[in-house]
Amino acid sequence: MKKFTKFVSAVAAVSLVAAPMAVSADEKTFLLGGSGPLTGAAASYGTSVKQGAEIAIQEINDAGGAQVGEDTYKLELAFEDDEATEDKAVQAYNTLMDKGINGFLGCTTSGSCIAVAQLSQQDGILQITPSGSAEGCIEPDNAFRICFSDPEQGVAMADYAVDTLGYKKIAVLYNVADEYSTGIYDAFTAEIEAKGAEIVDAESFNTGDVDFNSQLTSIKGTDAEAIYVPAYYQDITYITKQASELGMELPFLGSDGWDGVLKTVTDPATVEGCIFTSPFCASVDDEKVVNFVKAYQDAYGETPDQFAADAYDGVYAFKAAMEEAGSIESADMIDAMTKISVSGLTGDPITFDASGAAVKDVKFVTVKDGQYTYVE
Repeated sequence: MKKFTKFVSAVAAVSLVAAPMAVSADEKTFLLGGSGPLTGAAASYGTSVKQGAEIAIQEINDAGGAQVGEDTYKLELAFEDDEATEDKAVQAYNTLMDKGINGFLGCTTSGSCIAVAQLSQQDGILQITPSGSAEGCIEPDNAFRICFSDPEQGVAMADYAVDTLGYKKIAVLYNVADEYSTGIYDAFTAEIEAKGAEIVDAESFNTGDVDFNSQLTSIKGTDAEAIYVPAYYQDITYITKQASELGMELPFLGSDGWDGVLKTVTDPATVEGCIFTSPFCASVDDEKVVNFVKAYQDAYGETPDQFAADAYDGVYAFKAAMEEAGSIESADMIDAMTKISVSGLTGDPITFDASGAAVKDVKFVTVKDGQYTYVE
């Protein structure tokens, strides 16, 4: 169980400024803060997180709210744009704390998460990141995550590539300036080598690069059987297009940052057959998923991605923690996190270990006929 005695004074201070607002004699409000990029290159991620959280909150409130001891709480969301930058993330977090939030669903991206980690630790507030996958995101005792960690993804894809797909020679293209990409790359390459397979070429790029011809040409000249690219969909859009223009036919493997790539590619054929790790697929014939997808499409006119699903599950984790604790005090909810079980979209059940990591299975998604689907 997590220890958080060092937060007692901070928690007490937070509880004074973050007391729930009374709606009626019998109904109170739990103000949930959230942050993520709503503008900029990564805006799709933050928008999905915000909208996924809104669907969950509406659903919970329509069902009567959260029952916390003898009190009923309705949930309310305050969401700030952090532009996926560290300085803006700190500003967004401070703005939310000034509003008196009772819990923090954030940040959306790993770099932003790590930037606010020390602040949220000092404040002692329960923090659940839906999609911050770097190890440092949940290093503080008050922090938990819904998504897979970077090492989990890297190891899982390495095992799948060798044991299931039969690849022995793999090339890698990763963002050397991004903690998410390098974290997955490190775990993937270590596992590949441990399994007796070979990384025949490891090429890198920097954030903001749009020309990948040099790296792809180098990979094309090897005997690689596949290319692993642990990166975000913005980069993937350029990489897969340029690979196609170079006449490369190697299959692509990826990380969960690929989710959303069908929104940005000009030709879906460039990502046809790719396989990437993801905890959610909107096309699955599952009642919970079908209902979520319908509600999301009705509200926003588009199909939800895994970031929306992660946020949805994150809100339900807050609800479960409140109800298990019988309290909305941060220390009580933090203590409750390792005792709860959530029947989620990205895992059923989802539980949390003492490190703050979600315990659930890694899944694999492919693009088939221009649509996402789970790998059989």
